[in-house]
Parts: sequence; structure tokens; C-alpha cells
Amino acid sequence: MSAEQPSTVHLLPHHGDVTQMVKQMGWEWVVEEECQTYLSGEAVILSQASADALLEAATTLYQMMVEAVPDDLPDDFLRKMGLPERLWRGVRHSWNDDRYWHLYGRFDFAQTADGIKLLEFNADTATSIPETAVVQWASLAAAGKNNSQQANGLYEALVEQFRTWLGLNPELEPALLLVYLGGSKEDYTNCQVLAEAAREAGFETHVCPVDEMEVSTLGAERGIWAQIGAEQWRRFPFLFKLVPWELFAQLEPDLCADVIDLQFSRTVVIANPLYSLIFQSKGFMAWLWQQFPYHPLLLRTEFQSFSGKSVEKPFFGREGQNITVRQNTDISSTTGEYRNQPHIYQAWADLPRDANGYLYQAGVFWAGEGCAIGFRRERGIITNLSQFVAHVVEG
Repeated sequence: MSAEQPSTVHLLPHHGDVTQMVKQMGWEWVVEEECQTYLSGEAVILSQASADALLEAATTLYQMMVEAVPDDLPDDFLRKMGLPERLWRGVRHSWNDDRYWHLYGRFDFAQTADGIKLLEFNADTATSIPETAVVQWASLAAAGKNNSQQANGLYEALVEQFRTWLGLNPELEPALLLVYLGGSKEDYTNCQVLAEAAREAGFETHVCPVDEMEVSTLGAERGIWAQIGAEQWRRFPFLFKLVPWELFAQLEPDLCADVIDLQFSRTVVIANPLYSLIFQSKGFMAWLWQQFPYHPLLLRTEFQSFSGKSVEKPFFGREGQNITVRQNTDISSTTGEYRNQPHIYQAWADLPRDANGYLYQAGVFWAGEGCAIGFRRERGIITNLSQFVAHVVEG
């Protein structure tokens, strides 16, 4: 994808037994059964300049987001972002205490004829970590491209982020519990990669479904616990939850309140922190547009509909659900469980396409800075089921 033709995706054949290569690397637990189908047999060609621009866009946008958050997080702002009121106290606490560390997130970008444009930021529970950090890296060797380059420092950046988080909380035992929604092999695998990075940073780790986590708010047992062996329980001062904050608050309000309460006594620190929910809200993209109108990395995004082609998105929608493309009348839409949420309206951006009509969305991970690139492709609206495409940096 060159600077001269930003709307055209150029591909290389990219075949090989990725599953076997990942196993040889000792990461066999990363590879799901669907690996060979969701990873395409082609790779996106990126120039070094294009790769650098994508990574720099993620770094710049995160800095802009932090700058755009108003001092003291007033009620009107949190309400406008759609955050549940019962979370406000915890959001403010995590924002004002540097010991709560935002580990990572993923920016979704459109590479348009007018430059890179932000589509959304998955700030709280972004996935695609195994595909980006491990599988696409192994695909180079599997395709016989051992000397090829990728913009892919995700795993190393995660290690540094965990190391920083640990250093900010030296009084706490370095024991980290990672929880996910049970029944999701994808979420389990994402947590396993994160756990590996955390262990390298100095943590002892345990991964389990969130319903196996026990929370106590009283006495000597105060803290977060999990069973790590036969009749063996352990308390974990550090918690990573691959469970969306807004879903946690909705489905388990009492448990969520207890977990937040533990933060105030310094019994536990949680990542991603509660303040990441501000950045997760699509409402924040409309707020960002108000603070940085016509910034070259931003698409026009409003709380109210406007003329011209646009995309209507729910504040806390996920996986491409309940998206509506509008141009005077609805053109296309997806179904899902978020239709009753407030919505924002974002100007339409043409995604680059290849010779076969596939549209490409760049996913750029932020972990302290922009650190890794991966692509999803589809012939329509990009969702979590869209095919993952590796990349090669040339020139």
C-alpha cells in the first residue's frame, strides 16, 4: 500500500503451515482450530513510510485523547459519554491515581485518499492479540520469508507495560489474575498471551473464567481470590479482566461494586482501569472531534445526525453489531444487542480495497505507544469474524 495509491491494497502470496510453525515456536496454545481459515493466504505489502505513519497515528491519537479529558471529570462529561453513574466514583479514582495503568488498546483505522482516519478505539478489552503478536509473525517463517520485516512489537510492548504497572505498585505482591468470559476460546487465548508477557515482566499469573473468581470485602480475607490447585486458593492483588466494564456493571452490579470498592483500600489494582471506559465510549470520538475539529486523523463525528453519508454507531457497541450506514436513508446495517444505546454519527470513510474487492481495515495496537499492525478484510462491514491478514514491510 504505497503513499501514491493509498486506496489500493497490494498483496503478496503468503502460504505455509502456520499452525506447525507456531507449535515449533512453543506457542501451540495460541493456535485455535480456525487459525488456517481466518488467516488469509496473502500478506499486505506496506511501505516503511506507511507503517511508520500508522504507528505514529496511534501514538498521537492516544496523547490527544488524554489531553481532551476535562479536569476533574465533571458529571456532565461522564453522563455525555454514557458511563453508568454507579461507576463514576471508580472512574475518577483510577484517572487520578497513576498506579492504575492502561496496558493496551487497539485503534481501528481507515487508510483513505485523504490520509489515515480514526474509526474507533478499542480501549478496554481489545482482542486479536494472538493473531497480531504471534500468528502473523510465525506466518513469515511459514511462508519462507525469514528475512522479511513486520511492524510488530506488540509482545515486547506488553512486557514493558506490565513491568511498568508492577513498578508503580511495589507494595503489592506480584500476583496477577487474568479473567475472561467463560466459554470463549478466543478470550482465553488472548489472556494466555497476556499472561506470558506478564510472567516475563515479573508476575506470577493465573488465568480462569470470571465466574471462578471470588471476591471478599471483609476482614482478613479481603481481596480477589482464585483456586489455583486442589484445595489451594490464592489472593491476587493485580487483576486483568477481559470483561467489558459496562457489561460487568450491567450483569453483575453487586460484584462489580465490590471489586471497585477494593480499589479504594489499595487491596487490588485493575487493568484495563475503569477510566479506559471513557476512551471505549464512541461518544468520546464525538467529544474528540469537538476538541480537535478538522484534525487530519479524525473523521467528522457528531452526537446528532448530519447530511451526507455517515455511519451510525452505538456508544458501547462491539464486534460490528448494530452499525447503520446512512445517506438520507439507510443503506445497510448489521444486527446485534446494542440497538437501545445512544448513538454517534461518523462521516463515511472509504476503506482501501484489493483487486478482488476486499476492503481492508488497519488495526494498530497501542501499548504505551503505537507498536503493531494487523489487518482485517471483508467485502462489506468489518466484524470480528472478518478474515485476518498478515503484512510485510518493504522499502
